[in-house]
Amino acid sequence: MLDINKIRADKEGIRKGLIKRAEPAVIDALLDKVLALDESRRDLIQKTEELKAERNKQSKVKPTPEVIEQMKKVGAEIRKVDEQLSQVEEDFKAVMSELPNLPAEDVVAGGKENNQVVKTFGQKPQFDFPPKDHVELATSLDIIDYERGVKIAGSGFWVYKGKGALLEWALLNYFLDFHTKNGYDFILAPYLLTEQSAYTSGHLPKFREDLFWTQDKACLNATSEMMLGNFHREEILDESVLPLKYCAYSACFRREAGSYRKEERGMIRGHQFNKIEMFQFTKPEDSWTAFAELVKNAEKLVEGLGLHYQTVLLAAGDASASMAKTMDIEVWLPSMETYKEVSSASNALDYQARRGNIRYKDGATGKNEFVHTLNASGLATSRLFPAILEQFQERDGSVVIPKVLRKYTGFKKIEVKK
Repeated sequence: MLDINKIRADKEGIRKGLIKRAEPAVIDALLDKVLALDESRRDLIQKTEELKAERNKQSKVKPTPEVIEQMKKVGAEIRKVDEQLSQVEEDFKAVMSELPNLPAEDVVAGGKENNQVVKTFGQKPQFDFPPKDHVELATSLDIIDYERGVKIAGSGFWVYKGKGALLEWALLNYFLDFHTKNGYDFILAPYLLTEQSAYTSGHLPKFREDLFWTQDKACLNATSEMMLGNFHREEILDESVLPLKYCAYSACFRREAGSYRKEERGMIRGHQFNKIEMFQFTKPEDSWTAFAELVKNAEKLVEGLGLHYQTVLLAAGDASASMAKTMDIEVWLPSMETYKEVSSASNALDYQARRGNIRYKDGATGKNEFVHTLNASGLATSRLFPAILEQFQERDGSVVIPKVLRKYTGFKKIEVKK
């Protein structure tokens, strides 16, 4: 959520930033509505405060019939104004929630077509044989069972088995060892979240249909960012503990209705996948340093695996509405001749903290200020796994295991069964 004080003080500046990611007419309508509701809200607050002051004044006067009658009228008027104020505040919060975050200065306008590659690592693998795609490799190696995944849970699910399950678990252990050695506290949190948690993370109200909901109005975790971003909700943190650095494992669940394309077969896009998330709560002046750290950590993990990848600065329209800046790390999928995201590192500034009322006490001023929140996948496995199969495949269909994973897998290669 944006700061209403900044919108009041610099509507045109806010507008200039927001139209990087949405149509000017949409932004203009939202800003006009926000400011109109804000004015109504402040007028009603002033009115109810004046009425309550009058009631307090009358309460100190001798209770004659006239005074009593006047106090009844004032009380009725207070109830009426408070009801109006409650509705206006609800409408104000709803419209404020629709406003996206203000993009950082170096984030360009537009959509995916304006994304900028800022780094590449390694070379695209070259094969002297016809390479297989990850679905064919996983099936022939008997490490993923797609058919039984569909039988158990429906389309968009799969089953890891044998050395495939060990490879998946090795990736997660490799990530966790890296993060815990780098000062991130490991968290295992509930997979179910309340509506307030989904609101704080920015998934509500806009992305309700992308989430799985239970009959108890709880949603399944779509990303560990949702868990970690709510860990200190409604808290005032001591300045001395910042930055707080967490990493969390979770299975992630996403409906993503209608988003599947023919080429996103196998494990490229599913309803459930495994991920380790990095998350930081920082002071405002430290958040861009923290952002650079998150990007670097994600890159180091992919480099450790020896995979060819690129780092991309997302244009404003392609980034999450909650984030001021996002950089994606994308691995190369030879069979698709394209890159796919395995980590998305983002700085939300104080946008999520305002939604969740997460603050810290500034030691210099004694005031409670909003923290900044940042997150990055560290990493998601459902595209790394295919990338490993495809980039490290051999002529006979075997797959070489990256060296950093061998201490976890216990084997150097997944070979075709004879």
